[in-house]
Amino acid sequence: MSNATRILIALALGLTLGIIAAAQLPKVGDTMAYWLDITGSLWLNGLRMTVVPLVVALLVTGIVKSAEAARAGPMAARTVAWIVAMMTLSAAMGALLTPLFLTIWPMPAESAEALRAALTTAPAVAEQPALRDFIVALVPTNPIAAAANDSILPLLIFTLVFAFAVTRLNQEPRAQMAGFFSALADAMVIVIEWVLKLAPIGVFALAFVVGERSGLAALGALGHYIVTMSMVGIVIGAFAYPVAVFAGKVKFTDYARQIAPVQAFAVSTQSSLASLPLMLKKAEALGVRESTAGLVLPMAVALLRVTGPAMNLAVALYVANWFGVQLDGFDYAFAIFIAALTSMGAVSLPGTVSFVTSIAPICLALGIPVEPLALLIAVETLPDIFRTTGNVQMDVALATAIEAPEKEKANAVSQPG
Repeated sequence: MSNATRILIALALGLTLGIIAAAQLPKVGDTMAYWLDITGSLWLNGLRMTVVPLVVALLVTGIVKSAEAARAGPMAARTVAWIVAMMTLSAAMGALLTPLFLTIWPMPAESAEALRAALTTAPAVAEQPALRDFIVALVPTNPIAAAANDSILPLLIFTLVFAFAVTRLNQEPRAQMAGFFSALADAMVIVIEWVLKLAPIGVFALAFVVGERSGLAALGALGHYIVTMSMVGIVIGAFAYPVAVFAGKVKFTDYARQIAPVQAFAVSTQSSLASLPLMLKKAEALGVRESTAGLVLPMAVALLRVTGPAMNLAVALYVANWFGVQLDGFDYAFAIFIAALTSMGAVSLPGTVSFVTSIAPICLALGIPVEPLALLIAVETLPDIFRTTGNVQMDVALATAIEAPEKEKANAVSQPG
């Protein structure tokens, strides 16, 4: 049994026992909820303690790798430019789609209220600073203090500047710095994997507390969350079709026919990397040369997870809506920036790991409680299906888009008159 399955079972069991305890043995249920709340909070803190060092390490290594890839040649540079544009547009689409879906189909008010009351560990929403103070604080005077205080946005800005400075170093010191941060990221991933092995215990504890305090309202809220996130992923993934048709110059029917087996394989494995051999085969069937597919698709798997920014931002905005956090235009702009940036750094991580490291920085930067993430990670297996299928669709579409101008050049050379 996979750990994701155990987490899902722990969620269902915790909610069920919590609801039963509240109805049949309320005093016993209250006592158990008190101690399980402590257990769940300890587990959540175990996840949170890795976020800052992992995000910094991934951002530095991601920028260094992207810069090195861009130096490999014009096609590689063009691929990196496409990837950056796609990740940014994905985050922007998430900022548009999530409020739209929540307006069309809002979370039931009673569910939201019950869950807010159940998650007593979630802190009160902090008051937003004045505009001048907010802008001035974007450049940290002390990056270490920014990290210690979970001031994610100033920390990311410093890390971004530092990472680009690393790319300007000579090859040997650049490799040393990249190696250090790569090792740091690997170590943090191991720590997170240890913490996630305890996830069934932590999720059970938190689910029991939520079930005991909110009752059946929790079930409706989780179902609403799954559908909303899945809808965002479906819409983002669907943009692969126009990319292949208009930028890749392939017929809609040809792309749909060739991508269908890749989609089916991605659903069964929920892994873009495992789908890579089939993606290479189907890209060549769409007219992409082996040399182009062999360069673009591994880069796409390593650097591009197009549904990530949209769906990660959607989770943060969903929790903000859930807890009544009011966001303005500046908040949305910085949320798009952070979602694109952290998702690009986390593309090579397992889904459960990147779920925390990509979404928690958005929440921390905007004053959104991160506590609900510990519950939502338990049901991420279902929206993750649409994450993976959308990613492989866009990877193949990107290969066709990169190949299209190469075909035009070849045709121009072969037909000089």
